[in-house]
Amino acid sequence: MKRMSLLTIAAVAFASVIGLSATASRIETTDQTSAFVNTIPAGYRDWRLISVAREEGTLDDIRAVLGNDVAMDAYRAGKLPFPEGTIIARLAWSYDVSDENNKVFGQKQSYIAGHPKNGVQFMIKDAKKYAATDGWGYGHFENGKSAEDSFLKSCHPCHKKISERDYVFTRYAP
Repeated sequence: MKRMSLLTIAAVAFASVIGLSATASRIETTDQTSAFVNTIPAGYRDWRLISVAREEGTLDDIRAVLGNDVAMDAYRAGKLPFPEGTIIARLAWSYDVSDENNKVFGQKQSYIAGHPKNGVQFMIKDAKKYAATDGWGYGHFENGKSAEDSFLKSCHPCHKKISERDYVFTRYAP
C-alpha cells in the first residue's frame, strides 16, 4: 500500500512538472515583448536635471531632460556608452511670454514654461531587450497613454545619426 501511494505521488508530481513546462514554453513563445517602452518609469518626476533645451520649428517647446541615478552617474563621469539601466526622460511645455514678469522688467524679456506639450518621452538602456535599436528602448506617452508603434519607429533612425554619443542628443549641463 505504501509503495502504491509513493508511486501515485511520484506520477502526479511528474505530470505536474511536465504540465508546467508545457505551459511555460507556451507563454514564452506567445509573449512578445514590445520593441518600445510601454510603461512609464515610476518616480521619473523626482529624477535629477540633466539639461534644458529649447526646440523651435514644428516642436516649438521648452524641455527638461531628466535622468535616473544610473544616467546621472554616467553623465558626471563622462562615461560612454551609457551603462545598462540608464533611463533618460524628456518633459516639454509650451514656450510662453510672461506678461506678468515683463511688466516688472519694463520690456519683453521673460519666457516661461506654459502648458505641457508633446508628451513625455523616455530612453531606456537595455542591450538585450532593445538589441534591434542598438540597446535603447524609446517611449512616448500622451496623458499616460503610450504612442503607437508606428510613431515610435521614427525615434531610433533619428537618434542613430548621433551614434558616436551613444544615440543620446542631450549633453550634461552641470
